[in-house]
Amino acid sequence: MKKLFLIFLGLLYSQLALAQFKPQEQSLRSLFSDVKAFQVDDAIMVYIVEDTQADNNASTEERKSTELSGGVGVSTGTSNTNINGNIGTNNNFRGSGRTTRNEKIRSRLSARVVEVQPNGNLLIEGKRTTKVNGEIQTITIRGIVRPVDVNSDNSVYSYNIMDLTLLIEGDGTVSKTQEPGLITRFLRILF
Repeated sequence: MKKLFLIFLGLLYSQLALAQFKPQEQSLRSLFSDVKAFQVDDAIMVYIVEDTQADNNASTEERKSTELSGGVGVSTGTSNTNINGNIGTNNNFRGSGRTTRNEKIRSRLSARVVEVQPNGNLLIEGKRTTKVNGEIQTITIRGIVRPVDVNSDNSVYSYNIMDLTLLIEGDGTVSKTQEPGLITRFLRILF
């Protein structure tokens, strides 16, 4: 009787445990496939690798010269009268400008799938905020990822993200010292 009761109790316990178990989407995948983001709220690792270089040179030279001369001469016996006129203008202009910009951004952050488009592309969003020594840095990323660009380790490089929006913002003592002073800002408004 005790054995029958223990068997019955064991079966009851196992049925309760199985009733509470909910199979997850991950467990329904093949053992031989990679775990990749493919539906809303799935996580994906984004490797931010951006190298931007821009160089722009411009040079302008303009020369303009205008000259106007005139002369009148009258001679009567003993007196000679000469009237001469000369007008000249000369304009020279030289201008040059150069812009050089180099940026290298390296980071990584987790993003999540917020929408799966009808063609299977994934709209992802991610945000990371860090605070070090009073300086707050926020990285926000948004864009569209093709499933074929997702690596086997469920990561994607930023240069493979379509319509990429990458915002890196800082706030704190370092950012405030890089801003121009009050007088400089006022003079920029005037001129």
